[in-house]
Amino acid sequence: MILDRIQKANDIKTLTESEIEELRFEIRQFLIESISMTGGHLASNLGVVELTMALHLAFSLPEDKLIWDVGHQAYTHKILTGRKEGFVSLRQYGGMSGFPKSNESDSDCFNTGHSSTSISAGLGLAAAREITGEDYHVVSVIGDGALTGGMAYEALNNASQIKKNFIIVLNDNNMSISENVGGMNMYLSNFRTADAYRDLKMGVMNSLHKVPVVGDKMVKSIRNAKSSIKQLFVPGMFFEEMGIIYLGPVDGSNIKEMVRVFNEAKRVDGPVLVHVMTKKGAGYLPAENNPSRFHGAEPFDIETGLPLKKKEKSSYTDIIAQAMCRLAEKEPKLVAITAAMADGTGLTKFAKEYPNRFYDVGIAEQHAVTFAAGLAKAGLKPVFAVYSSFLQRAYDQVLHDVCIQNLPVVFAIDRGGLVGSDGETHQGIFDISYLSSIPNMTVMAPKNKYELADMMKYSVGFDGPIAVRYPRGTAYDGLKEYRSPIEFGKSEVIKKGSKIAFFALGSMVETAQEVVNRLAEQGVEATLINARFAAPFDKDMVVSLAEEHDILVTLEENVLSGGFGEHVSSFVGEKDLELKVQIVAIPDAYVEHGNVSILKKDIGIDADTIYEKVIELLK
Repeated sequence: MILDRIQKANDIKTLTESEIEELRFEIRQFLIESISMTGGHLASNLGVVELTMALHLAFSLPEDKLIWDVGHQAYTHKILTGRKEGFVSLRQYGGMSGFPKSNESDSDCFNTGHSSTSISAGLGLAAAREITGEDYHVVSVIGDGALTGGMAYEALNNASQIKKNFIIVLNDNNMSISENVGGMNMYLSNFRTADAYRDLKMGVMNSLHKVPVVGDKMVKSIRNAKSSIKQLFVPGMFFEEMGIIYLGPVDGSNIKEMVRVFNEAKRVDGPVLVHVMTKKGAGYLPAENNPSRFHGAEPFDIETGLPLKKKEKSSYTDIIAQAMCRLAEKEPKLVAITAAMADGTGLTKFAKEYPNRFYDVGIAEQHAVTFAAGLAKAGLKPVFAVYSSFLQRAYDQVLHDVCIQNLPVVFAIDRGGLVGSDGETHQGIFDISYLSSIPNMTVMAPKNKYELADMMKYSVGFDGPIAVRYPRGTAYDGLKEYRSPIEFGKSEVIKKGSKIAFFALGSMVETAQEVVNRLAEQGVEATLINARFAAPFDKDMVVSLAEEHDILVTLEENVLSGGFGEHVSSFVGEKDLELKVQIVAIPDAYVEHGNVSILKKDIGIDADTIYEKVIELLK
């Protein structure tokens, strides 16, 4: 196999043209077979096989710097830099990450994981190159979806300040451009970057400026006419007007043509954007037909494309999908917002049933939050469904635009807690800390699927900012007999005991229940409280527990600093209560990728580890 000859960066440059043609098929087949066993991001990676090969042929790594926006589409890049063998442990604990990681390879110059960051990072590298006097190319690869993010436009606005070469590759797998427009664009792109064209243009303009009286007017008229005509015929004029030379569109399946255009782009002094047309899932029909399902795929059958593991129980996201439609039926002012994640956050059904009350704002979390604030100000009931780690991107808007005005915006926070395979950039382990620090913000977490539905109903009727955070995966259906009405800031008693009490939040109620049951087997009758509210937590309950207990164990799937446990512990200290507080939380560190059960054990928030700690405390 030709693929076996790729052992390190730049090995692809030793191949003949026919071998390169064969290699792209081998890479695509390898990706399909490998991801079918481990799971991972398939559709996006199949779409950029040829684009990645062309980049590796046109540039020299690690000397040149290649930055992948988000980074989930960098699998071919990993293969071409000698990491093929790592795919057996892709996204598994201790194995290879599904995103670029500089500790894996010198060819990963910048760690990524969230959207719309690559141009900013690339500009930083390019600016540093000018100061240090080094000589290398900087290439930022960004998708058309990521260009909906405001940060990308902020970076584009600054790109014209770079005087030396800086290349942006727009990986466009959605927009359709006709052959005529595309052909004309390619011609104009070639012409625009030619030295003779630039020299001629400047010469003509300088000569006209010297013509008495009418010269300046002629230059202005030409510029206005040129701008109008280009806006009609050249899609890239948006970038041109920002001072970024536009090349393309280029066929993303044509390696030879892409290499030619990349070499052209390298000659440009200043920022240049290469527009490449690709197709998500290319080369594997199930992924081509349903790219969303193969965005982050579980292990699947190659022949049918169907998941190997059948889904048996509802996920928390499924519960949100059902609850939102039920609530919308009764509340005409309820509207839903997503930041390009309708499927992932469970809003697809809502969008179909209530299309006029559904808003997909693209990858723009900051805008989504302030947009929700505007809707709330006008009397509507907005629900912004968002992943925990993505809401981090809109902290200022939550504080400034929603909470200062005390507006009734509901934040349905999916993936609250450990998410597993996507690793550090996606673990939702900071939301309790950053939200509970904001005045006027109420933060809740359900113990099971029934309580999630109840909390969503409560939140829609709540008059102020409120967040409901819930974990990824199968919804817990235990403890269904405990379903007391939700009261603001009040917890729920699951079991009464003495000496030691467990004050558990959200997903950790299930874990606490397991520990309490094991203690009961040892003759220790412990108290179990479902906290329900992280902010404000039930202070009356804590005072009450101090009267009959010596130890209070708080449990949360969030980092220690600023979390639920720290707030409870601080309150106990302030009130000088006779109560020893033991906080069970995630250590203040970034948690790598891996199976959630393994990660919980590794960081000490699993039932076994907690049980052992409690036994020591009781001694």
